Amino acid sequence: MRQFELVERVHSYDPDADEDLLNRAYVFAMRAHGAQQRASGDPYFSHPLEVAGILTGLKLDAASIATALLHDTLEDTLATPEELEKNFGPEVLKLVDGVTKLSRLELQSDRTKQAENFRKLLLAMSSDIRVLLVKLADRLHNMRTLHFLHDPDKRRRIALETMEIYAPLADRIGMQQMKEELEDLAFAELHPDARASITARLDFLREREVDLVQRITDQVKRTVAQAGVDAWVSGREKKPYSIWRKMQHKDVTFEQLSDIMAFRVVVADVVDCYRALGVVHGAWPMVPGRFKDYISTPKPNNYRSLHTTVIGPEQQRIEIQIRTREMHEVAELGVAAHWAYKQGTAEPTDARQYRWLRELLEILEQAADPEEFLEHTKLNMFEDQVFCFTPKGDLIALPRGSTPVDFAYAVHSNVGDTTVGAKINGRLMPLKTSLQNGDQVEILRSKIPAPSPTWENFVVSGKARAGIRRFIRNQQRGQYLELGKQIVAKAFRDGGNPMTDKGLEAALKILKHKTIDDLYVDVGDGTHTGREVYEAVFPGEKASMLNRVVTSVRAAAGKATGTKSATGEAIPIRGLIPGMAITFASCCHPLPGDRIVGIVTTGKGVEVHTIDCETLEQFTSTPERWLDVAWESGAEGAGAHVGRINVVVVNEPGSLSALSTVIAKNQGNISNLKIVNRMTDFFEMLIDIEVRDVKHLTNIIAALRADPAISSVERARS
Repeated sequence: MRQFELVERVHSYDPDADEDLLNRAYVFAMRAHGAQQRASGDPYFSHPLEVAGILTGLKLDAASIATALLHDTLEDTLATPEELEKNFGPEVLKLVDGVTKLSRLELQSDRTKQAENFRKLLLAMSSDIRVLLVKLADRLHNMRTLHFLHDPDKRRRIALETMEIYAPLADRIGMQQMKEELEDLAFAELHPDARASITARLDFLREREVDLVQRITDQVKRTVAQAGVDAWVSGREKKPYSIWRKMQHKDVTFEQLSDIMAFRVVVADVVDCYRALGVVHGAWPMVPGRFKDYISTPKPNNYRSLHTTVIGPEQQRIEIQIRTREMHEVAELGVAAHWAYKQGTAEPTDARQYRWLRELLEILEQAADPEEFLEHTKLNMFEDQVFCFTPKGDLIALPRGSTPVDFAYAVHSNVGDTTVGAKINGRLMPLKTSLQNGDQVEILRSKIPAPSPTWENFVVSGKARAGIRRFIRNQQRGQYLELGKQIVAKAFRDGGNPMTDKGLEAALKILKHKTIDDLYVDVGDGTHTGREVYEAVFPGEKASMLNRVVTSVRAAAGKATGTKSATGEAIPIRGLIPGMAITFASCCHPLPGDRIVGIVTTGKGVEVHTIDCETLEQFTSTPERWLDVAWESGAEGAGAHVGRINVVVVNEPGSLSALSTVIAKNQGNISNLKIVNRMTDFFEMLIDIEVRDVKHLTNIIAALRADPAISSVERARS
């Protein structure tokens, strides 16, 4: 395409376009790329020119076309941002910079590089959606010429990235044609044999049923016209990737698929949409469960249409989509059909269909690193949606399989953080319940944010997962920080030297930390020991008594009460949330009142054991991992802890009822029960009970021993 041809294309739909800008961009890009060549052997300038041609098909403005011509100049030529701003202005520079990859940054891996590139793209397109339009056109041309790359691993990586990120992005802004072509090109690279097989079968069907699509199209058009509805009807086969995905989703063979043809009925207005639907359902049997009304409930990308499947002409099962002309244009071209900056603004973030973009920005703020952000983003771009309602009637679109926790985070991050329960259609239901279309969800909240780490096991949306991880990450850091301070303070007390900020600052360089708080956090999570910090400050004082640490810790923990005040020598563990800075060992289930010891594990903080736990023998050779810990005064009777008992129950009716009744009467709560041995007359089982402390568990054991249905009961140690 020559220079004047490009200008004529733009003028054909925008007579007022800045011709001078287009000419300058064309010449600048051609000179900047010079003698560069693509893998195909073509001049490199052919690529930005083809990208510009794709965008003229979408009827984009002159600034977008200029951006397409210039989009690789910052990355692949000697052109500078200052040159672009001087020659083309700040608007074009901003768009070009948004599309430019971060290839000059020294990042850790290809995956991190991909994640960082996508992060930058998202930030740029959140302020101007044209960045995404140019990027999609760039990716589309690269996919069209992918076969010229000789490295199969690189081809596969690009195709996978296209399938996982760029095709869903095209779908999210409603660009159906571009999405389908991107998917099909990626499919051809990722699964060439499957695509070739489906294509061959489609060719066979065409040969066997000559003009079948056209015959059905004519029949549908006649039927609708006879009912007085003026409509334009078209038909086509579904794309190979669409067919393959349906085969995978439904676990069926190609021969079992019956709706591989789709037909569109385009009418004048919404009233005619429903009239045409009535005509279609009146003429041919509808397939139950296959009707969807996206006019009254549009998709998040503003897609609107009626979908139905019928046993149509010639007894063929066909899908029919009914929409207005405006809906059809939006369905095919998406945001490009009515882009916001035609009305003087290029900021789409207030539009309904860009809610997903705002949610991705929230995920970006909450993610710990680019790779985590990319993971959550892929989760958040599910195509299948479920539509639920708040008690006030507001519509919330979620990925299929979402739970009330996903719903809560979709409403607002603070709602998700304070969720404690949910009512679905007026009934109290578990938080892991899968939501269905049309469910009304009421979230029950607490005043204190406390999302559970276990929620991450069942949520499906990227926003929910990012919110849960953010909260836990912040809480965990605070817990590690507090524990680390106590461990370091104790190390200095044991060493007999004062702990000062000046001394700790000297340790920062040796242990490679930026701040004292960062140092405390790494001590708390077990990366460093308190002794290492002490020796970094006082390098001349090595731990000559290190081999006696285990003995001293056992002696300290062996005191009668098992508790010390907060000012004692042992580190108090009350107030540290289990599962974060500390964990209670599952081998011995320590309870307040037990004599305890801590084992430091790198990256996991401190695991608390009872002093007589057999597992401790494994750590005798690593005394630096032992830590003197104790229940702080007042820990008994505060909060719920899990104690485990081994019970032998008489095998007769009512025994299990008697067991649970005794536990309940003594204010215990069974959290888990497992039968470990079945005999003719007895059942042996392990039972986990939520109790306050050792005394509480002892009382329950005594009450159980007094019941005739219980043969024996002991506290379990494994």
